[in-house]
Parts: sequence; C-alpha cells; structure tokens
Amino acid sequence: MVRCFLVHTVCPLPSLGVAAGSESRLLYCRLFGPDEALLAPEQERELSPEERRLLRKEKVAAVARQVRSAVSLSRESCGGAVVEVAPGEEALAVQEAQVGVARLRAGQPFWEELSAVWLAVQSLSFTLVCEPHDNLLLAEGSLRTLGRLCLEQLHLLGPGSEVLLRSQRLDALLSRLLPHGQLLFLNHRFALSLEREAAAACASNRGQKEMTQ
Repeated sequence: MVRCFLVHTVCPLPSLGVAAGSESRLLYCRLFGPDEALLAPEQERELSPEERRLLRKEKVAAVARQVRSAVSLSRESCGGAVVEVAPGEEALAVQEAQVGVARLRAGQPFWEELSAVWLAVQSLSFTLVCEPHDNLLLAEGSLRTLGRLCLEQLHLLGPGSEVLLRSQRLDALLSRLLPHGQLLFLNHRFALSLEREAAAACASNRGQKEMTQ
C-alpha cells in the first residue's frame, strides 16, 4: 500500500517564489491509511491532534527534501540538463523524465523503513512513498501514468499560482488510479478506461468549480 503521494518542487520556480537554494515546496499531499502508518505507536498515544498534524507535515516535508537531493544528484550525474516541456508534449516528457527511488531509513523520517519512488519533470517531482513489500516497478508505472495525466489534464506546468488550486481534481485522479493507496496492475485496455474516467472526473470537477464562481 502507498502511504502518500506528493507533488513538490525540486528546483527554483520563480512563479511560486521558490528561489535558487530554497527548500522543496510542497504543492500537494495525499495521505493514505491511518496516522499509525506514519507515526510510531508512542507518538500516536502522546500527541494531541494538532501535534500529530504538525508532525505529519514535518515528515512529509522531510521526504520532499530527500527527494529533491536525490533528483539534484541524478541531474548532476547526467549533466544537469532539464528537459523543457512544450504544450502537447507532456506524454513524451514523462516518458523521458528521470525516475528514481530514495530509501527512507527507519527514523528518517518515518518510524519504519519505506521507499520514495520519484518522477522529476522540469521543476516538479511526483513522489509515491511505498511500503517495503510494494512492487516498485508497478509503483513506477503508476507514477508515470499519474504524472502524465496531471500534466495533461491539470496543466501543472502552467502558471505556478494555479497549481495550488487544483487539489480536488488531483483527488479525482487518485481516487481512480490509486484507490485507497492501492497499486493497480493495469493492462492496456483497463489503463485506457481508467484514464478516460479520470479525465471525465477532472472535467466534471472543473465545470462544477466554474459554476460556483
């Protein structure tokens, strides 16, 4: 089971005020499962609800920082080039995007060892935090599908100020492609069906939002 899905910055993004040398900025986070999945038993017992919320936020930010470091090292080893994405080329960008796995040792930041599978496209990373027994190749495939749909349907590489306003549409994508944090084995036909459902859900969500404005 996937513990959480993150979208965060991995390099400067002036439109969001992320300057060179700044830490990774978290743009979206979806947690799956109860608090016990992220907090040690003694923390769960001793902390108030607000303290648990702040600790979860801190742990997720720590994951984003570790992934940012892993992406930076990967890009440096490949010459530091960042592929620019033109409108309509999102699928190609995801296909050629760098992907990797960051090992999250016990206590750094979660109470048990987990893995962070990341997909870096320009200034953004899409990251899945997975349990030790999860199939990482399956997680990578799911992440590529999620990343491509996020870019195609939500235009996340557009004006940065809009990225933070699309959490409901991201929720709609995840509910179909990563239900309750479960990685799905997708054959081609099933994948296309899910993608059509996700696109329709995003369009419906967008239409409802426009009607309420």
